[in-house]
Amino acid sequence: MSSYGEPMADLRHTDGHRRPLLRTVVGEVLRRRRLEQHRTLAEVARDANVSVQYLSEIERGLKEPSSEIVAAVCDSLSFELVDLLDQVRQDLTGGRATVLRFGTVPLRRAEPAPAPIRSRRGGDVVLLAA
Repeated sequence: MSSYGEPMADLRHTDGHRRPLLRTVVGEVLRRRRLEQHRTLAEVARDANVSVQYLSEIERGLKEPSSEIVAAVCDSLSFELVDLLDQVRQDLTGGRATVLRFGTVPLRRAEPAPAPIRSRRGGDVVLLAA
């Protein structure tokens, strides 16, 4: 909250750009999902066992919900937590590729580059640089 009692929509990063608060982005994603399903606040709140007012405050980024509340709202929306977090990541990065690498491949100067890493699901893991 600001000193005037208003919610802080974002924070300034050291480079001067505004950085949104996590609760704001989570609320926006939950609201989008609810609206995509053409459901009311009252329906989702009832299913999640939270008040309509509290769910509204979560969706507007005014409240920082506990992990239990987030899970209950996700269950009500038939939305897996991993999908919520992925959508939050996409919103925060503006769709930019995110690089994750598990393990390391030792390289020696005289050796050619290693072959693509195979994922357990059978596809290649492509590493991108921004």
